[in-house]
Amino acid sequence: MCEANAYIYKDGKEELYLENVDIMRPEEGKIYLKNLFGEQKIFEGEIKEISLLTHKIVLEKK
Repeated sequence: MCEANAYIYKDGKEELYLENVDIMRPEEGKIYLKNLFGEQKIFEGEIKEISLLTHKIVLEKK
């Protein structure tokens, strides 16, 4: 499996935002995420870091 968990970086900490993300794409200045279970979220911010080795996506508000 190649999915990753998405976290929001806030106040020096990472908070879980969405588990098992398998689709992530930019949409009109936002980030669309969808997981294996069909749950969808749109995040208003930017990508801080993606680690393919640890299957981790870190997002940060603008």
